[in-house]
Amino acid sequence: MKLVVGLGNPGRAYAQTRHNAGWAVLDEFARRHAAVFRRSWRRPVQTARVSLEGAGPLLLVKPLTYMNRSGTVLPGLMRPAGLTAKDLIVVTDDVNLPLGQLRIRPRGSAGGHNGLKSVIEHLGGEEFVRMRIGIGEQTEGTDLKDHVLGRMDAGERRALAEAAARAAEALDHLLTRGVDSAMNEYN
Repeated sequence: MKLVVGLGNPGRAYAQTRHNAGWAVLDEFARRHAAVFRRSWRRPVQTARVSLEGAGPLLLVKPLTYMNRSGTVLPGLMRPAGLTAKDLIVVTDDVNLPLGQLRIRPRGSAGGHNGLKSVIEHLGGEEFVRMRIGIGEQTEGTDLKDHVLGRMDAGERRALAEAAARAAEALDHLLTRGVDSAMNEYN
């Protein structure tokens, strides 16, 4: 089994923000595979199950703990299933990439991203695959927090929807053909 985690923030106030790019990708991936997210009664997460030919069973996870605490739910999901960091794929936004650009890596640092910092802290290492979706840099004079939590204009929403569709396709590729092949095709 693989665990695919999309990082984001719960609630209507954050629904159309740049910081929820990870959730947008998981929503699109779930839609393509006719999976439905359900809220767990045991943990603050929404999960959906997918069985993907060539990849086996997948658990899609959207933590409901807010971005900065995203990693807190992972040990409780991974340990009982016997999963390690090598069974984990994290999908998140990246302010250092142009809007819509994808970057897949087999491991790496948090790069200043608080959600990834939380995942690394709670897993005790950086050895997990990550897919980053560019949300563009903040404009001069804008606070980073205001940028990532700000609502997107119509053009940005279209660009992010296109990026989420491409990222869902890349996720299929990554899961069935491996991270190196996905990096060569989508980075």
